[in-house]
Amino acid sequence: FFFPLLMTQEHNNRLYCKGVFLGFRRSLHGQMNHTSLLRVEGVNDKKDTSFYLGKRVAYVYRAANPKKGKSRVIWGKITAPHGNSGVVRAKFKRNLPPRAMGDRVRVMLYPSNI
Repeated sequence: FFFPLLMTQEHNNRLYCKGVFLGFRRSLHGQMNHTSLLRVEGVNDKKDTSFYLGKRVAYVYRAANPKKGKSRVIWGKITAPHGNSGVVRAKFKRNLPPRAMGDRVRVMLYPSNI
C-alpha cells in the first residue's frame, strides 16, 4: 500500500550542517586572521561544541574566472570552542577573506568520532 508512495519521494540528505562565519579571533587591539569564528546552526552552548571538534569546514564561493570552474572552496577544520555560547574556532588552509564575514560555511559531518 505505501510502497509506491515511498518510491516517489525524493530524499535530500545533506552531509553538512549550516554555519556562519562571524569574523576573526581578536583581542582588544588586534585580530588573529589565522583563526576564524563560526556559529554552527543548532549549537547554543559549550558542551554541544564537542561533537563538532575536528570536523571539516568548507567555505564555497563563486569565482569570476570560469577557466578553473565557477565555484571554489577553501577547506578548514574546527579546532576549539570559543566562549560559552556555542561559537567555535576554525583554521582554514588559506585565511578567509574579510568579505566572507556573515557568509555561509558548510560544516561537514566527517571525520566521525563516534
